[in-house]
Amino acid sequence: MAKINPSFSKELKKYGAFDFNACYNCGTCTATCSLSTKDDSFPREMVRYSTLGLEDEIKSSLKPWMCYYCGECSTNCPREANPGELMMSLRRWLTAQYDWTGLSGLLYKSLLLTTVLFVLSALGVIWYSARLDFHLDAIMHLGHLFEMFAILSVFVLILLPNLLRMWLYVEGKREKKAPLKSYFKSLGDLFIHMFTQKRALGCDDNQTRWLEHLILVFGYLLLLFTTVFLDWFSATNIFIIALGYIESTAVFIITFDFMRRRMQKEKEVSKHSQPSDWLFVIWLFLMGFTAFGVRLFIDLNILEQNTWLYLVHIIVLFQWAVLIVPFGKWTHFLYRSFAMYLAAIKEQGVKA
Repeated sequence: MAKINPSFSKELKKYGAFDFNACYNCGTCTATCSLSTKDDSFPREMVRYSTLGLEDEIKSSLKPWMCYYCGECSTNCPREANPGELMMSLRRWLTAQYDWTGLSGLLYKSLLLTTVLFVLSALGVIWYSARLDFHLDAIMHLGHLFEMFAILSVFVLILLPNLLRMWLYVEGKREKKAPLKSYFKSLGDLFIHMFTQKRALGCDDNQTRWLEHLILVFGYLLLLFTTVFLDWFSATNIFIIALGYIESTAVFIITFDFMRRRMQKEKEVSKHSQPSDWLFVIWLFLMGFTAFGVRLFIDLNILEQNTWLYLVHIIVLFQWAVLIVPFGKWTHFLYRSFAMYLAAIKEQGVKA
């Protein structure tokens, strides 16, 4: 028998959901959603589950991750129940359920706690830099080591266990388990969706946003590779230097456009931004912008006299790596890709 949580609606509103209880199950959202099929009722099923408080059914479902929030369902809802924002809120809530540390949920629900942790992390970086007498070479060396350490530790200690929890929630509900070979056959879907997010192309009027996301994903990942593994800040190779400039420029231009849209509220997806949405896009912008500035100051031979710029960059990087990547909206990129992978595995299992 399904367990009902009568207070689920109240809890979900802490993650940004609106009055989805206003829904009277007319089906307009499903009729207008370009991702709806005879097998997948977008987003009507999730609206009903949320209204009824069926937490376990939501945890075991991949449907919240299939939605790319084109906003058509919210625009056409006759009751203004805002199903698109509900799906976004469900993704935040699910992120909190997957997170074994519990910190994701606390940060999503408390702007005060988020602010305190960001301030403390900045003060920590400044304090440690002061212990090094603000010696630029020493700070940059430790900054580079931190980048390499953070990538591995965050993935192994936090994100990998969270993906396992996600898998258990989804796979645990299935009566017929997918064969092991389907996990290998479906790996291509994981990487295709991770790097291209191609399902978003199924949304009407979403091609421009999809292209910007594609550029941003590749720009971010390549900048990470160039900075960490090619040691961009210490590089003397012209190709590596030029590559870093191009990547960082792409990152801060695209994220600036995202911020512009959020401020102007041009489309439904930009009308109800939560603090986590703003932090993600602003800090990604700062990552690209400060990285560009640091490298430029190096090439102009003035970084030694402007250590503050690298300090700003390393503070942004530290906050990004220890707060936003493991506990913020960045994880949506990972969980959505993994959801597509699990969906492909399920399909393989049905065929078997």
